[in-house]
Amino acid sequence: MPARQSRYRSLRWGLLRVVGLAALVVWTLTVLFSYQQALHEAEEMMDGHLAHSARLLQALTRSNESRLDELAERLAVVNKRDPGVYEPPVEFQIGRGDGSILIRSADAPEIPILGAPGFTEIERDGNGWRLLNTVSDDGAYRIQVSQAMSVREYEAFEVASHTSLPLAIILPLLLLALYLSIRRGLRPLDELAADVAARSPENLAALPRQNIPQEVRPLLVALNRLLGRLDQALESERRFTADAAHELRTPLAAVKIQTQVALASTDPQKHAHALQQILAGVDRSSRLVDQLLRLARLDPLADIPDPQPVDLLDLAEDAMLAANAGADDDSGRVGLGEAASASVLGDSDLLGIAVRNLVDNALRYAPAPGRVRIDVGCDEHGPRLAVVDHGPGVPAADLGRLSERFYRGREVSAEGSGLGLAIVARIAELHGARLEFANGENGGFSATLRW
Repeated sequence: MPARQSRYRSLRWGLLRVVGLAALVVWTLTVLFSYQQALHEAEEMMDGHLAHSARLLQALTRSNESRLDELAERLAVVNKRDPGVYEPPVEFQIGRGDGSILIRSADAPEIPILGAPGFTEIERDGNGWRLLNTVSDDGAYRIQVSQAMSVREYEAFEVASHTSLPLAIILPLLLLALYLSIRRGLRPLDELAADVAARSPENLAALPRQNIPQEVRPLLVALNRLLGRLDQALESERRFTADAAHELRTPLAAVKIQTQVALASTDPQKHAHALQQILAGVDRSSRLVDQLLRLARLDPLADIPDPQPVDLLDLAEDAMLAANAGADDDSGRVGLGEAASASVLGDSDLLGIAVRNLVDNALRYAPAPGRVRIDVGCDEHGPRLAVVDHGPGVPAADLGRLSERFYRGREVSAEGSGLGLAIVARIAELHGARLEFANGENGGFSATLRW
C-alpha cells in the first residue's frame, strides 16, 4: 500500500482564502445593496416621471380635445423612441369624468380609469404595472398613466451594474495585492525556517531576533527556550555519560586486578581474599548501574503521574526495619526520634527509595558506634522528614554540592558513587519538596525532606 503523503496547511494560502472569501462576500453584499438602493431611487424617479407625464397630458387634453386622435399619434411616435434611464416609456389612457375612454396608447393595460386618484400596482397577463390615476380640477377628464415594473427593474439593474462593475474589475487586483502583502508579511517565517533548517545538530545557539515582527516574537522566544533546554539536556547527558564511564572504570579496573591476583596466586588465603574483593567490586558496580538506571528513569519525568496520599511515618518505619534487619545487636543502628503522622501526595515507592537512600547514606558515612535517627512531623511550613546521624558532619564548603551527581566531597573515604543524594534530590523535586542539608551544633549531620 503506497504511503500517504502528509498534507501541510499553507498559512499563506489559508489567509488569502479567508480574505478573498471575505472580499467576495463584501462585493456580493455591495451588489445587492446597490441594486436595492438603485431600485428605490428608480421607483422615486419614475413615480415623479409618471406624475409629470400625467400633468402634461391633462394640459394637452384640455387644449386639444378636438384633435385627440392627432395627439395620440404624436404621443405614440414619441413613446417609440429609444428610451434611456431618465426617459422611460409611459403608457396612458385619457377619458372623461364618467370613465369613457377618449384615447389610449397601444401598450397601455386595459383597466377602468374610474379608480381612486393616486398610485397603485396591478398585474395583467403575468406582468406587473405601476399606475397613477389623476382627475382634472373640474372633474371633466381622467388621466391614467402606467409603466411596466420590468422597466423599473431593468433600470435598477443598469444602475447597480454601473456601480458594481468597477468593483468586479478591482477585486482580482485586490486579491493580488493581498497575496503579495501576505507573502511579504510572512517572509520572516520563511527566513526563520531556513535558518533552523541550515543548522547542524550541534548548533543550538539562540536564533537571532533582528527584523522579527511582533507576532512572530513569541514563537521565536519559545524556540530559543527550547534550544536552551536542549543544550542543557545534551550537556547534562554528556557530563552524565562521562562521569558514569569514569565511575564504572574504577570498580571494573579493581575487579580486573583482583581477578589477575586470583589467577596468579597459589596461596589459598590470598586466593580467597582476591575472590572476596572481586565480589565486592561486582556488588559496587551493580549498585552503581542500578542507581544510573534509576536516574535515567527519573530524569524524563515532569511530575508524578498519579499522586496518592502517602504517610511519611510509615515510610520511616519501613526504612528503619529494612536497615536494622541485618544488625548484629537487637537495638539496631536506626531508630525513630520525633514520630508524628504526616501525609503528603506522591508516589510511595519513589518516596520509599528516597528515605532508604538517606538512611543508607547516614549509615555509610557515620562512625560504626553511632546511631541514625529518623524524625517525622509537621512544622509551621508543612510536613518534613529528617535523617540525622552522629558522624563528623560535612565541611561547610561541600554542603551546597552534596546533591550533585557523582560528587562525594574532598574528605570522604567511604565507598560510594555519589548518586544516592542526587536521586533523593530528583525525587524531592518531582514531589514539590526541598532537600536540605545541615551540620548539627554539637556534631552530626542531618538531611531533611521538607514540603
